[in-house]
Amino acid sequence: MEYNDIIGTIGVGLILLAYFCSTFKILPAEGRVFFMLNILGAGLACYASYLINYWPFVILEAVWCLVSMIGLFRRSQHKLT
Repeated sequence: MEYNDIIGTIGVGLILLAYFCSTFKILPAEGRVFFMLNILGAGLACYASYLINYWPFVILEAVWCLVSMIGLFRRSQHKLT
């Protein structure tokens, strides 16, 4: 297994873990941990896709990461009010 495979596998694994935990009500879908798993996972998957020059997934994972960051930001703003 090459470096990009390891990074991509960890990234996708984190995204799937977040989805699994949310689906089975282990983590709330609006919770901080859920967003953090998605941000980290999508960031790693984006980087791995970049390493192999697979641009459709670079874009997909970058957007996934960005949306998760916005979700985390909105959650933190909501908690402050």
